[in-house]
Amino acid sequence: MQNLPEIDNLIKLISKLPGLGPKSAKRIILKMINNRQELLKPLANNLGDVFKNIERCKICGTLKSSSNPCNNCEDKKKKYSKICVVENISDQWAIESSSIFQGYYHILGGTISDSVKGNNRENLLINSLIERVKNDNIDEVILATSATVEGQTTAFYIQDNLKITNVKVSKLAQGLPVGGEIESSDDGTLISAFKNRRDL
Repeated sequence: MQNLPEIDNLIKLISKLPGLGPKSAKRIILKMINNRQELLKPLANNLGDVFKNIERCKICGTLKSSSNPCNNCEDKKKKYSKICVVENISDQWAIESSSIFQGYYHILGGTISDSVKGNNRENLLINSLIERVKNDNIDEVILATSATVEGQTTAFYIQDNLKITNVKVSKLAQGLPVGGEIESSDDGTLISAFKNRRDL
């Protein structure tokens, strides 16, 4: 194989994506190169658009357009009274697709033990969550963190911080397997977990 630094760098980058290694990355790259007009060019353009125009909301943590308000926390017409707190946007998407929850979301972007990412109270938007509970007439916060040690630790940390608001705090039932993650749960498991959630 010729020394092509552009390809080598692309292989390294794609290999960092979840579920992909160097072999998968090479197959993906070859497919894109063999379909330059149909795949490679549009993908490059779309990635550029996402980089320029999509950002994390500083209030609720979900993805939003940099030129528009956040649909999740700005749409006050719906007047929801519940906030579901999840670790990642993929967790939000999984719950949304099950249609079991009608309310606002708060996306932490990780757990408090993600010290590698430098996550802290500010990065997890804990202060923002407290303000949302106070200002938006929220009567319940549902903690939908993963059933891992990190997820449970984060849930207890949030619960402790919400004590000053007197809001009802509940946790998804353990229909979720210990060590399991929200995004990999099927709809039935999520529905059971939401219906059987318990107060903390």
